[in-house]
Amino acid sequence: MRTTIPEKLLKVAAQIEEHGSASLTRLTVLKKWFEQPYRLSSFAIFVAKRSCARRGKTTGEAAALFREARTLLAGTAVYRPQVRRERAEKLHDRLRAFQNEFKRHQWGSVRVIKNRNLFLVEQGVGIYLWHSDSPHDGYRIAASYCEHYDPRYGNGLNGPSCTKIYEIIRFMFTIEALEDSYHPAGGQQRFRDGRRK
Repeated sequence: MRTTIPEKLLKVAAQIEEHGSASLTRLTVLKKWFEQPYRLSSFAIFVAKRSCARRGKTTGEAAALFREARTLLAGTAVYRPQVRRERAEKLHDRLRAFQNEFKRHQWGSVRVIKNRNLFLVEQGVGIYLWHSDSPHDGYRIAASYCEHYDPRYGNGLNGPSCTKIYEIIRFMFTIEALEDSYHPAGGQQRFRDGRRK
């Protein structure tokens, strides 16, 4: 089902290109898009897979976690992904334990994230497993995925954020097209898990 949300994200990208930055809160328009069933679980796995692809140079346990995540998510459909729950839960636990350091600040404890891409994989798998009906969690992972630090603008949407916003827009168009092609016909589905039957 076509929506106007991708066009709103195009305006966010245009603002970044024209003015250098935009507020992270501009991504709250995604909450409405995530209200449709299956969209958030699809998006969460999309972010996890993209984050695996951006792993950078890693060694040791981090490299092993990226390999495990890529193996788990390999071949997963874009639309209504199916990930083996037991393996996903074990991966999530390992990802959480890998970056389980907290620092105390005057306003409370803050989790120390040393590998942002592994954190995004953890978030994506967690949403898929337990929070696929929470548009707010969808907004949060989108913001984490797109956020970039630039000394001129601080943390927010700037520079490389545009590329990630365009990736999200392409993802949204794909999901909306697959939704339009997904019709029950006599109990049969023309598409199952994003693949033609």
